Amino acid sequence: MCGSEGPRWGWGHHAPGPTLLLSVLVSAAPLGLLGEETRQLFEFDSTNTSEVSAKPPGKPYAPYSLAEFSWNNISDFLDPATLSATFRGHPIHDPTGAFANGSLAFRVQAFPSSGRPAQAPRLLHSADTCQLEVALLGARPRGNRSVFGLEVVTLGQGPDCPSMQEQRSIDDEYAPAVFQLNQLLWGSLPSGFVQWRPVAFSQRQRGRDSALPCRTSTLHPTLEYPLPQSAIVRAFFGSQANFCALNLTFGASTGPGYWDENYLSWSMLLGVGTPPVDSLSPLILGIMAVALGAPGLMLLAGGVFLLLGQKQCSEYQPIN
Repeated sequence: MCGSEGPRWGWGHHAPGPTLLLSVLVSAAPLGLLGEETRQLFEFDSTNTSEVSAKPPGKPYAPYSLAEFSWNNISDFLDPATLSATFRGHPIHDPTGAFANGSLAFRVQAFPSSGRPAQAPRLLHSADTCQLEVALLGARPRGNRSVFGLEVVTLGQGPDCPSMQEQRSIDDEYAPAVFQLNQLLWGSLPSGFVQWRPVAFSQRQRGRDSALPCRTSTLHPTLEYPLPQSAIVRAFFGSQANFCALNLTFGASTGPGYWDENYLSWSMLLGVGTPPVDSLSPLILGIMAVALGAPGLMLLAGGVFLLLGQKQCSEYQPIN
């Protein structure tokens, strides 16, 4: 893992167990929450913005810097039974009282085996992955139609950023009306990845009626941030890593939004090795079998009918 010949990211054939993976993320998470990975919480006033794909999605308010948040004691929100930990924070200085009854939460969960979470977007996970869920709840927006976003900064290997890919599918059984999967890949093998579906939710039930579009900006190198002085980060990436940044925005001026219940949630999957690949669900396979099989059965039935008709004609004997 820490050989000097190549990149340090990844465990190769010796992937960590879920408990170790959770411990690593929990140890590194305060760095991320204090501005080393997720830097800012954006808020936009989309009242006079009619274009769903507008960039930015409205008039920006002053962003909340996560480096100026106060975070809870992780020992109070660590659940070994579910292999999860929750970091909950609010601005240290909040003159408007926007977070008087609200918070921004980051929940990290590891998994002992392959499967899918019970709630949307139900990304396929394995024992080599962890899920990070971001939730904004109870904070008072500064506008009637506020759209929120996150600035996410990640580390790349050498001078290059991780590659970003978009995968499309005809299958939306696990995330209704969402036919796309976005992912960041480190290395050509790859040795690490991040996956997410471009959807967030404005209600805890996370149904289709509360789905919000999630728009992603282009991933680009940035020299704005110094390399964190973290032994964990340096063990993963070495000392020559660079920062790459992207922005995520959730929602639009029309349709469901944070204003429904003062709630917003979005999740992504982080892992080592090759990312899980979704196969077609049994429902879609059944529909395809019926759609492709029905014409074949009709042709077969038609052929049998013609053969039987010809046989009956050949066996006909005139009376005279």
